[in-house]
Amino acid sequence: MNSTPAFSVVTGASGGIGLEIARNLAAQRRPLVLVARSADKLESLAAELRQRHGIRVEVIAIDLSASRAADQVAAEIVRRGTVVDTLVNNAGFGLFGKHVDTQLHDEQQMIDVNITALTRLTKLLLPAMVERGRGRLLNVASTAAFQPGPYMAVYYATKAYVLSYSEALAEELRGTGVTVTVLCPGPTTSGFQDKADMHDSALVKGKKLPSAKEVADYAVKAKDIDAQTRYEHLAWMCNKAIDFVTAGEADKAMRWLCFIQGVLWTHSTFTIEEMRDHNRP
Repeated sequence: MNSTPAFSVVTGASGGIGLEIARNLAAQRRPLVLVARSADKLESLAAELRQRHGIRVEVIAIDLSASRAADQVAAEIVRRGTVVDTLVNNAGFGLFGKHVDTQLHDEQQMIDVNITALTRLTKLLLPAMVERGRGRLLNVASTAAFQPGPYMAVYYATKAYVLSYSEALAEELRGTGVTVTVLCPGPTTSGFQDKADMHDSALVKGKKLPSAKEVADYAVKAKDIDAQTRYEHLAWMCNKAIDFVTAGEADKAMRWLCFIQGVLWTHSTFTIEEMRDHNRP
């Protein structure tokens, strides 16, 4: 019997949703590999989780916007002999402003973190999960993935990529024992707004936002949500779309329909099959 512990890799673990996902997994006594730029923050979190839960926690401090950074993370994981059964691609950031005014360098870094690092890390770590016949991939997208976003054009486009990529992988990995979940939170209380310089945006100004912990807790348990709960969620979303159609707000209705499509695809191995099995409409 192989007694090698299986680790969960969490990128962007130094703050916000990533930090709270790491805490949630640690509470389940899951060994962790924490990845982010700030070595000090990672070491502080690692010490906290080791002391509180008595688990193994490894740290890889690296800037994922750097060239081939994801390759270096994967190589270091292999060098340490770490077995990975969960990959949480959480690292990412946004930028607020008119596209003609924002800096190309900043937007290129955003693409490098939000898309390139996520894709390369998945590409490098996923095959071993498939070979073992078990694993979990959790990609963090956003409600931005379902629509264009003026003043955050590149950010919204990167999250549309994450959603589409995740949906495709969910179908490709059907029956392999590896699951794919894509988390699409709306504005959340975290360091995101500071990094994006968007405190004056209508998306967040004066709004009561969910905490990073609330979003993280939902993300970690998403795979285990029962069928009845998913039916209720889908029914509520369909009714929401109908309400907008009735009110003559076709654009909002279309956004909800796109959102529903994303939910169906993301849970394609569960929801659609279960609806057929239970003769649900």
